[in-house]
Amino acid sequence: MRLRSRSPLLAVLLALLLGLTAVPSAAGGAEETKAAAGTFRNPLNPGPDPYVSHWKGNYHLTTTQGDSIRMWRSPSLSTLLTADPVTVWKDSDSSRNRNIWAPEFYRFGDRWYLYYTADDGVDEHHRLYVLESERDDPAGPYRFKAKLTPPNHADKYAIDPGVFQHNGRLYLAYAGLNQYQHNGLNIAPMSNPYTVSGDAVPLDAAGGCPDVREGPEFLHRNGRTWMTYSTCDTGKPDYQVWMMSLRDGADPLVPGNWTQHSGPVFSRADDRGVYGPGHHAFFRSPDGTEDWIVYHAKTTSTNTYTDRTTRAQKITWNADGSPDLGRPLALGATQDLPAGDPGSGTYWINDDGRSSGAGSVAYTGGWNSGTGCATQCFWGDDHWSDRAGDTATLTFTGTRIALLSVRDTGNGIAGISVDGGAEQRVDFHGAIRTGETLRYVSPKLPHGRHTLRIRVTGEHNAQSRGAFVSVDRAEVYTN
Repeated sequence: MRLRSRSPLLAVLLALLLGLTAVPSAAGGAEETKAAAGTFRNPLNPGPDPYVSHWKGNYHLTTTQGDSIRMWRSPSLSTLLTADPVTVWKDSDSSRNRNIWAPEFYRFGDRWYLYYTADDGVDEHHRLYVLESERDDPAGPYRFKAKLTPPNHADKYAIDPGVFQHNGRLYLAYAGLNQYQHNGLNIAPMSNPYTVSGDAVPLDAAGGCPDVREGPEFLHRNGRTWMTYSTCDTGKPDYQVWMMSLRDGADPLVPGNWTQHSGPVFSRADDRGVYGPGHHAFFRSPDGTEDWIVYHAKTTSTNTYTDRTTRAQKITWNADGSPDLGRPLALGATQDLPAGDPGSGTYWINDDGRSSGAGSVAYTGGWNSGTGCATQCFWGDDHWSDRAGDTATLTFTGTRIALLSVRDTGNGIAGISVDGGAEQRVDFHGAIRTGETLRYVSPKLPHGRHTLRIRVTGEHNAQSRGAFVSVDRAEVYTN
């Protein structure tokens, strides 16, 4: 179904029909078309290894950036994708300013402490570090505080630091060398947020594979501390989350006090096009009533460290007191925003003309369309063309628009323009086929009616096998 223009009556009838009728979603199941207010769709960010905290009216998000630590801030989860990043740390020390991974930030007293791992360009030289904020603000500014060195692991490979409180004391958990894995779980005591005060203790954590145990994260509820962690190598489609728990009053430094829970608690969902979900964290809704997981995953089953994107969804709790992380949702599945989130009125436009708001799309030329991309596409369909001069014009009412589409080995270069302005060249090629990949974000526009044109140039880079341009999903932002 391709919609080009509608009378007011037809628009009303169509809205009623879509609101009452279940249509296939990208997850391969059924999903009702929801009103724009109070909903959002993943991804939240194109980066991996996410960490989120809500503080004083804003979500704060970090992901792995490699050369620095950047933070995205937004009052709504629905607008994190288009938030402008703030660089909160960049280091001049050559021993620790490369391959900066997995930053996490915690508030102790009236200061924030930002934990991360970095090296000098050699992976085996990864070590753990912490920054301290100069004021009570998760976005800093920060100053370097310390290297975190358990005495028995003072000069050993270590990544993915996380901090938890148990029985009134602080502990550092991380992945690093131990007798069980090259990336195995270790826990060490801390005397304050920046000082390790004793030897690290290794945990023999299960994981369904021999590869890694990394990214430990913590929840405390129902008399237990729940430690979830990722296993099986983040490049693989079977990257997944497992869990151990510790009762209140028990010593975390005694390995036998940890109870291993059998089987993964969060893993791939092929029917929803989700592969390698993991390296996660937890955050509370703005009103404090809900628990949420933020994690990265891919839309490809290929073993690759690229194209991991940040996603979030609500979790619940089982009758036995354990967290229920559920199953990862399809990228693009419409979800209710966290309780207390003010929203922003975002809505989507599908490539076939369906929209959850005031949006439409029109094509000129010989575009192809179909459902061959299945779970890799929003609503399971997309449009594509390699004919120079073919255009797709999206009309929307709002302040900004983002395009998410298929990247592929045979894709080429598009010329994208807003309201008839200058074109920006955007390459839709990818070495690995991935779906719903962020390709373009418009500049901030005055609120109103706008058009965005995608023009097939017929050109491609030297690595591409063709010049196809794909049209799939647009996200529209109304304030």
